[in-house]
Amino acid sequence: MSKLFTRFMKDESGATAVEYGLIVALIAGAIIVIVGTLGGQIQGAFQDVSEGLTGQNITDGGGD
Repeated sequence: MSKLFTRFMKDESGATAVEYGLIVALIAGAIIVIVGTLGGQIQGAFQDVSEGLTGQNITDGGGD
């Protein structure tokens, strides 16, 4: 039993998987924060472009 426990303590393959999991979680958290912070600004920019294009088409008479 002690050999099994010693071998288990020396095995670091699980630790690598946990480290990669933590890195992925940190990256995902950063992406969520960035999208949450900039999401409204990006949506506003797309809305402005959409309104600008719609207004231009109406003023132009269709774009011919």
